[in-house]
Amino acid sequence: MALQQEYSPALLPRLRRFMEGLGPYQSLVILAVPTSLVEPLKLVALAVAGEGHWITGTIMIVAAYATSLLLVERLFVIVKPKLLTLRWFARLWELFVILRSKIIRVFGLKRKTPA
Repeated sequence: MALQQEYSPALLPRLRRFMEGLGPYQSLVILAVPTSLVEPLKLVALAVAGEGHWITGTIMIVAAYATSLLLVERLFVIVKPKLLTLRWFARLWELFVILRSKIIRVFGLKRKTPA
């Protein structure tokens, strides 16, 4: 245990620096691998729940969404600057941001600002 605690704090910053040093297509692979594993798991969890295994299916869905939120989102934040150097990705991201802004405007959704 002590050995793991000794190396854990230094490992995450090194891993982040390594990912920040990758090229745009390598960054895309870094993001695509966990995404391609997590997203199908959500469908499998739905099928498991549909077969009557509600507790197992629910646990799988919660785990898949937690992994997606905690791991994939964090990876995206790290590799996004590299991905935006790809012209096609930058254009897709721009279209996504425009669409998101329009949806927010149409439905009157506003981000709550702290008081």
